[in-house]
Amino acid sequence: MAYRCFLVPVRNGVEAKEELNRFLRGHRVLSVDRRWVDQGTESFWSFCVDYQEGAQTGTPSGRGPGGARERVDYREVLSPEEFAAFVKLRDLRQSIAKEEGVPSYVVFNNEQLAAMVQKGAKSRADLGRIDGIGESRVAKYGERFLTCLKTHRDGHHEASGTPDGAGPGA
Repeated sequence: MAYRCFLVPVRNGVEAKEELNRFLRGHRVLSVDRRWVDQGTESFWSFCVDYQEGAQTGTPSGRGPGGARERVDYREVLSPEEFAAFVKLRDLRQSIAKEEGVPSYVVFNNEQLAAMVQKGAKSRADLGRIDGIGESRVAKYGERFLTCLKTHRDGHHEASGTPDGAGPGA
């Protein structure tokens, strides 16, 4: 989670307003605190934007027209190797959700699965640093997802013919 502040003056504020709108369109915004600062002819709007670092989206809230959540195509967002791991995590999540009789997102959502892959989660602490994953889900599901990631990494390294993923010149 990160913050960025913007000041949009009442007079000649077109450029500042465009900068704010570009930022909002390009980031996953969690919240915006807007304040009016009355200073006569020098009055301005102050915006403090709380956004998710590294997560970018085409709309300010990650929601499309009518408030529906935009779908992310993880094939485009992730590398082919990352996407393969993501698919394995998604399959595991589906299996767990079916066992427990709950919707898949209750276990972990797609963003959290993608973050596990992108951040190369190898420990329970790594999982706990992902937005929205608390101690209870780490305790309940963490080992199974970490094992799945490790199995994928190990299988990928063996398939590439390089021990521990070491490439040429490593």
